[in-house]
Amino acid sequence: MDKERSFVMVKPDGTRRGLTEEIVRRLETAGLMIVARKEMVATPEIVAQHYPLDPEYLLTMGHVDVSGWTQEQKNEKIAKMRPRVEEMQRFIQSGPVVPMIVEGPVGAIAKIRELVGKTNPAEAAPGTIRGDFGEDSFEKADRENRSVLTIVHASGSSEEAEKEIRIWFPELS
Repeated sequence: MDKERSFVMVKPDGTRRGLTEEIVRRLETAGLMIVARKEMVATPEIVAQHYPLDPEYLLTMGHVDVSGWTQEQKNEKIAKMRPRVEEMQRFIQSGPVVPMIVEGPVGAIAKIRELVGKTNPAEAAPGTIRGDFGEDSFEKADRENRSVLTIVHASGSSEEAEKEIRIWFPELS
């Protein structure tokens, strides 16, 4: 059977609220296996790799197609996103995180994303991690000029997963 692995991380808001074991339980109940896990406070070096401040990354935030944008529009987005990413970097270092490597059959990444729910907790369906435990929204975070509290991060693709696994688990790469 072909396997697929992903990177999942319980963020500081999730660890503060004691949700780590419930998140692990939901992943395992769905037939996924935690093959590596640790609790840590993220270092500035790790966070800078996970949430880089380079223009390429800042442009891709929000999964928006910028191919038809003018350079001025791109520069505006970069200027808007830089403080957001800096805030995300600070937030991820604000308390313990629990990075994990999760493995399952092909399709595991999509299954994990489905279990986690939409990025905006206010729009996440009941039965998903963010739908059941989310207490935040994009709108509230925007009003308060901060990162949205999403409880957990899950890779969106196998390429992203492998990159994040190398960042958070260099000893296993």
